[in-house]
Amino acid sequence: MTANPLDDPFYYLNNFRQVLDWLELRYADVMSESEHGFIRDFKALPRTSQGLLVRMIMRKGVHFRLGKLNYPEIGDISAAAQPLLSHGWLDDQALLSVPEVFDVLLKAELLQAFGSFIEQPKGRKDDWLPPLAEQFSESRSLSDWAPTLGDRLLSLTIMDLCDRLRLMFFGNLYQDWSEFVLADLGIFTYEKVEFCADSRGLRSREDVDACLFLHQCQQRFEAGEPLEPIVEQVSALQFDNPWLQRRRGKVLFQIGQYCERITEFALALSIYRDCTYPGARQRMIRVLERCGEYALALELATLAEQAPESSAEQQSLQRMLPRLRRKLGGPPLKRATPRPVERLDLQLPRTDPGLSVEFYVQAHLHEDSGPVHYVENSLINSLFGLLCWPAIFAPLPGAFFHPFQRGPVDLLNEDFQQRRAELFQACLDQLDDGRYAATIRECFVAKWGVQSPFVFWGALNEQLLEQALACLPAEHLKHWFNRLLLDIKANRAGMPDLIQFWPQHKTYRMIEVKGPGDRLQDNQLRWLEFCHQHQMPVAVCYVQWAEQSA
Repeated sequence: MTANPLDDPFYYLNNFRQVLDWLELRYADVMSESEHGFIRDFKALPRTSQGLLVRMIMRKGVHFRLGKLNYPEIGDISAAAQPLLSHGWLDDQALLSVPEVFDVLLKAELLQAFGSFIEQPKGRKDDWLPPLAEQFSESRSLSDWAPTLGDRLLSLTIMDLCDRLRLMFFGNLYQDWSEFVLADLGIFTYEKVEFCADSRGLRSREDVDACLFLHQCQQRFEAGEPLEPIVEQVSALQFDNPWLQRRRGKVLFQIGQYCERITEFALALSIYRDCTYPGARQRMIRVLERCGEYALALELATLAEQAPESSAEQQSLQRMLPRLRRKLGGPPLKRATPRPVERLDLQLPRTDPGLSVEFYVQAHLHEDSGPVHYVENSLINSLFGLLCWPAIFAPLPGAFFHPFQRGPVDLLNEDFQQRRAELFQACLDQLDDGRYAATIRECFVAKWGVQSPFVFWGALNEQLLEQALACLPAEHLKHWFNRLLLDIKANRAGMPDLIQFWPQHKTYRMIEVKGPGDRLQDNQLRWLEFCHQHQMPVAVCYVQWAEQSA
């Protein structure tokens, strides 16, 4: 029986060492001399000192009271801290601002430290901070702030360096060291992908610096700093690394959307004009229209109509073009009438307001010979993910570069399918000769619980899987899967809420549910049109709540 990694009290240290070994093996040429020196010096530390440093790195913040650090496997915290202080990785004389003092002191300790300066001692701790921060602008040591506390402060000085190491390992800063623990506990399981020599997202020191800078710009934007300097700095960045170039485009696109919300249209236009992130052109047309620049908007929309970047943009253009021509005095153009979709009208009693409208429709339509499942986007995506698992997790250069990836980094890139065209074709060919059902079943068992960008394990069970394989024609599956590959970001959402199977007849029906006052969204309309085009049985169910008698 395999030993549980968490049985070792230094499990977190083992994980951290694994990261350092990984970085030395794959990122030696990218790391700076100070980072190489840190790894070298860290490995020479006593295990208790290593453990203390990693414990502190994995906690929130950088300031820690000695009396609050209690780890049985480390023992004497003060002794373990001494080598870290000698290296300068910890500081026991750090100066704290008032907000930092509030992070390390309890409410009663703050009352003792600030005494008469707190006007409402029975008030909330958060309410004390603004006036105290205004009165005490200088920073002081903890012993100066709270001389009677009798505790010692240990402050990390190397969090920036550790964040750089974490960035190189994960390729982002939203994943952290808890990924190891979640994997050790079996909460998350990841596909094991072979890593080739160039399997890394950040290829150079410049890439690391630029990625950190982008992250800082994102943080400044979210903190409400002036937008123009941020936009200017992000726009000036240019990368040979397509992964970073896309990340840069996403940051600009998000700022552009925010500019629209606050009606900073001039800045939004300047952002969208040079932004290659998907959707930027469509947003630019909308902003031009809102600014009254109808001629420019029409010119750009007409150009976009000739080669729409996605079905979402095409749908948007079908609405915008007639409106823009009308505003410029052109002849009215008749908008295409949506194809009629089967409609169900139900009046149902609402016995529990906490239950969703989909639940009521599912319960009403369900019958032993025609079970109804609430699947929304989960079923079709999952069947696609199970059949095409080898293509999705193919170890292509630049797709995977650490062991905790839910899917390939280039999943939403325009060339995702093109780079794996032969692999996807081999998977989809199985729909032509019947092999697909066995492949999906085998993958369902072999990969159960393994993280995937398509498979919804929580919504999938053997009964649902078997009913789907029995009732969904292979031809329909192929249409769905090919549509997913055309635009994964747009098309893996918007699918009907419910699906009803009739296993005896090997037939099915999809049902989109709309409660009172609800209307079909754009991506749902596109899916309904697609289903109608390929003669797939689908209905829209409109629900009204029946009056309850007293």
